[in-house]
Amino acid sequence: MKIEDKLTASVISGVKELYGAEVPANMVQLQKTKKEFEGHLTLVVFPFLKMSKKGPEQTAQEIGEYLKQNEPAIANYNVIKGFLNLTIASDVWIELLNRIHADAQWGIQKATEDAPLVMIEYSSPNTNKPLHLGHVRNNLLGNALANVMAANGNKVVKTNIVNDRGIHICKSMLAWLKYGNGETPESSGKKGDHLIGDYYVAFDKHYKAEVAELMEKGLSKEEAEAQSPLMQEAREMLRKWEANDPEIRALWKKMNDWVYAGFDETYKMMGVSFDKIYYESETYLEGKEKVLEGLEKGFFYRKEDGSVWADLTAEGLDHKLLLRADGTSVYMTQDIGTAKLRFQDFPINKMIYVVGNEQNYHFQVLSILLDKLGFEWGKDLVHFSYGMVELPEGKMKSREGTVVDADDLMEAMIETAKETSSELGKLDGLTKEEADDIARIVGLGALKYFILKVDARKNMTFNPKESIDFNGNTGPFIQYTYARIQSILRKAAEAGITIPAVIPTGVELSTKEEGLIQMLADFTNVVRQAGSDYNPSILANYAYDLVKEYNQFYHDFSILREENEALKVFRLALSQNVGKIVKLAMGLLGIEVPERM
Repeated sequence: MKIEDKLTASVISGVKELYGAEVPANMVQLQKTKKEFEGHLTLVVFPFLKMSKKGPEQTAQEIGEYLKQNEPAIANYNVIKGFLNLTIASDVWIELLNRIHADAQWGIQKATEDAPLVMIEYSSPNTNKPLHLGHVRNNLLGNALANVMAANGNKVVKTNIVNDRGIHICKSMLAWLKYGNGETPESSGKKGDHLIGDYYVAFDKHYKAEVAELMEKGLSKEEAEAQSPLMQEAREMLRKWEANDPEIRALWKKMNDWVYAGFDETYKMMGVSFDKIYYESETYLEGKEKVLEGLEKGFFYRKEDGSVWADLTAEGLDHKLLLRADGTSVYMTQDIGTAKLRFQDFPINKMIYVVGNEQNYHFQVLSILLDKLGFEWGKDLVHFSYGMVELPEGKMKSREGTVVDADDLMEAMIETAKETSSELGKLDGLTKEEADDIARIVGLGALKYFILKVDARKNMTFNPKESIDFNGNTGPFIQYTYARIQSILRKAAEAGITIPAVIPTGVELSTKEEGLIQMLADFTNVVRQAGSDYNPSILANYAYDLVKEYNQFYHDFSILREENEALKVFRLALSQNVGKIVKLAMGLLGIEVPERM
């Protein structure tokens, strides 16, 4: 039974005995006592003044006295105006720690048979270039959100929609045919996604040169762009692709496969994965079909040029294009097609799209259209909208000089972690394999934590140097505290001290120790709130607050040198459980913690 429930029952009994009144449980408002006052929980007594017919201070005094006499969990109380601050007895805290101690997955709910199914879409790369810094934020948020939703007892399906068709894909294909001399990932030693990205850049370079040349001949910019032979060839290639030309399709498949092999390496390094991947080349025709079905039912209308539109003026929006005059589809059509396939594949109860905030309007419209087309989750779809992420100027340039490549970024983070950890002596006495593994864990942990601690809705600047600091609100600071706890536990085991399955009561605790247990217990609420608010940053900042409190405790109290055996065992058990909750919280964010450092 939770402390709050126990106290609520006692307050109800007290009000009945003191004032002869029955009160419902929801009238008993208990909250955490403010830091500046003594106590753990505070009871608001204003709701009981009608029954006591006395002033707030006297009422609080009477209820406090009743609880001290009749509720063993209460060690003491004090009254500040209409607030009754209650101090919980040490034994009650140790009993609570025992409950946390007995549950390896404290705060994590398992999905039951009939749990709702939540589908989360994230990543959404294009097959004409590697993943970049924006994708890093997207993938980390999507992955963390999936873990958080699962920890709240939902069944979760992680999904990705790959943009594998369209003019931009044809540009890199055409450039490879023209300038590639048969280059492959094997022959060049490049990852497939980087190789194809280079040809996308090459297309752009040649195209710009053509346009400049045509403009010198007196054409306007628009005319030159329309007449560029390279762009005309790319459009012709797209037409052939749509007409299922076997040669173009074979080339397309070969080059996309190179890219997927490259993406897989990046995803693996980042620690993200998917249960099901959809491809726009397979969904866009399904979307067309759904739009034409909506046209027949009168949800949409056709213009004279043959294009199909949705009139959303009744919903306070405008008219939205769904099929172009030549019958080709737009993004919205593809999203409708993908939704149709997903709904066939899974009994979805809730759909969450992790997509940047520049698409806010798109998802507002998509929600209305899916609802019109009969998708049950359409109306309540969640657009988990996030802001831009940038680097401080000049910190890290990538191949193209403008976009920060995800592979380069992760590599640089691991390198920086190795340098910083070596300088601080944190890799002393480790083998090369151990040192490399710790550099990977710390470098990627720094990157992930720095991005995930920020509220997703905000734009942010990712500062590599700042993120690897071993002090302050950073991943390495949390990881280092976890490793320090493991080191204490190893030393205790070497000294023959075992932590029992049940920690004995009867020890006097300090307010710092009681506060730590209260924070550990609070992890259940933190996980719940991160899920209901779709906000992984709550978890990140909780983990930081917890290790900050623990480090102060570690600084102020002896653990292994404590002479009172019972107190030593209690402090080891407390440390062990802080480590456990830190590992769980960081795990939900997709961040590893090292056993030694």
